[in-house]
Amino acid sequence: MSDKYLDKAYDARTSDETKVLYDKWSTSYDAEVAENGYATPVRAADALAKLLTDKSAPVLDFGCGTGLFGEELNSRGFRTVDGVDLSPDMLAEAKDKGVYRDVWQIEAGANLKTNPGDYAAIAAVGVIGVGAAPPETLDIMFAALATKGLMAFSLNDHAMANAQFKGKVDDYLNNNLAIGRFYEYGDHLLGISLKSAIYIFEKR
Repeated sequence: MSDKYLDKAYDARTSDETKVLYDKWSTSYDAEVAENGYATPVRAADALAKLLTDKSAPVLDFGCGTGLFGEELNSRGFRTVDGVDLSPDMLAEAKDKGVYRDVWQIEAGANLKTNPGDYAAIAAVGVIGVGAAPPETLDIMFAALATKGLMAFSLNDHAMANAQFKGKVDDYLNNNLAIGRFYEYGDHLLGISLKSAIYIFEKR
């Protein structure tokens, strides 16, 4: 019987504790979230595919986990997708899916070792939220984009109810840093009646 960790995913923890949790969860993650109707990767990939019509454009899957979002991008024609994550065990699962050009491990809070414009879009799907990546993660992603680059991300109900996360999102629009290109609120994990909002911003 596979170990289950979904009930622990939304507890507050340090970045080191998060890494340990996802390392342990790596081999059973896909099965557990599938059992609970994980819908956000499908919804986010559909949204990004409509806005980023050049499917040869490079995309960075930030917090790629086991590669579920990468698979959805691949099925929509994206062939130049890289993945980064804190968890080496999750990255091993992602690499085995064969949908990424490259994957590598990152440290919590560290800037990406890429240049603005290396990626047409950077996406964090099911990544930013309570018990996971903090709201400042959006700043790391945004800094790695060039003007007109797309930042796609999701916030689940827990994050949407937290003023720090919602405030960070609003800052980009209120300060004219980004243009809101897409918003949709819908299913996240049907099995636990959790929903999520998907955003796509264009950097000004």
